Amino acid sequence: MSADWSQVPAAVLDEAGVLEHVGSPLREQRILRDGLAIVPRADRRVLAVPGEDRLSWLDSISTQALKTLAPGESSELLVLDPQGHVEHAASVLDDGETTWLIVDAADAEPLLTFLLRMRFRLRVTPRDASDELAVIGCRAPALAHLEAASPAGVPLVWRDLWPEIGIGGVGYAADEDHPGHGYGAMEVLVTRETEAALVRAAAAGEIAVAGVLAAEALRIAAWRPRWAAEIDERTIPHELDWLRTAVHLDKGCYRGQETVAKVHNLGHPPRRLVSVQLDGSDAVLPAAGAEVRVGDAVVGRLTSVAQHVDDGPIGLAVVSRRADVATPATVDTPDGPVAAALIEIVPPDAGAAASVPRLTRLSRRT
Repeated sequence: MSADWSQVPAAVLDEAGVLEHVGSPLREQRILRDGLAIVPRADRRVLAVPGEDRLSWLDSISTQALKTLAPGESSELLVLDPQGHVEHAASVLDDGETTWLIVDAADAEPLLTFLLRMRFRLRVTPRDASDELAVIGCRAPALAHLEAASPAGVPLVWRDLWPEIGIGGVGYAADEDHPGHGYGAMEVLVTRETEAALVRAAAAGEIAVAGVLAAEALRIAAWRPRWAAEIDERTIPHELDWLRTAVHLDKGCYRGQETVAKVHNLGHPPRRLVSVQLDGSDAVLPAAGAEVRVGDAVVGRLTSVAQHVDDGPIGLAVVSRRADVATPATVDTPDGPVAAALIEIVPPDAGAAASVPRLTRLSRRT
């Protein structure tokens, strides 16, 4: 059971018990970015996959090459449907005995159901470990305040490598000046007893805490896609530039691989992720899901939105491949349209692999 973060002074929790902020979301962004705060991630859950066949099995049913994942090494996977649409996403960490999957809360039960259905006769026993472990976000300096769980002797610290391009991956957004460089997010798995101790320390003012609003603003500014925000029933990984970290293009067969290969090698994704700079003069922040228009035409939808400490109101949107991002746009709100500028992340000619540079530098997975 999750610890009660409402004990922290000025804490504001949502209906699901997720700590949104502690009174100053913009200040919280600064201290979180600088590694001076931790962020409780009750919006994330943990699945455990012990068993001798765990890595080869997860390799066979996901987009990522995991057979040789070393203990303590961080990775990321997607599970696709037969048509290549994203169904599930997980951060991946192995400790030599168990593979730990960190997932958005709403995806935990569906992903576990899928894993249990796909076991066949293999030596794997997936389970929901959320009652055992909590997820705490941080940046490097704040890691010193956290005692990571280590049931097999390997501290369970997942490091987000975004936006670096992993072995077998490819990036569509320009690598130079990518705003995700320096993102440096981590997710630390701690026991529920340790989480309760963190609550007491935060309530006493011994450690600084930020809410998920701060973490989301930093994610959006880094152009980092998330299952709970950017995914719908039509999403393919190419649209979100997710081939960088979550897809290995040269591994063995898996469900949806044909679509991944065809779109990357022969075609273009039908939609693409863009960054959105919103007009903040009226202090109106559109909601995620709002329609994005260029002229009178609806070209897509806003998937994430935040008030950023440096950049003001920003968002991510998924728009049609043919949308003209150089033309001023608007985003619908109940109070009328808000002016917006669209900034290219995934270019319209993404795919056509001959024109895309392949960079491999993160790991030795094959």
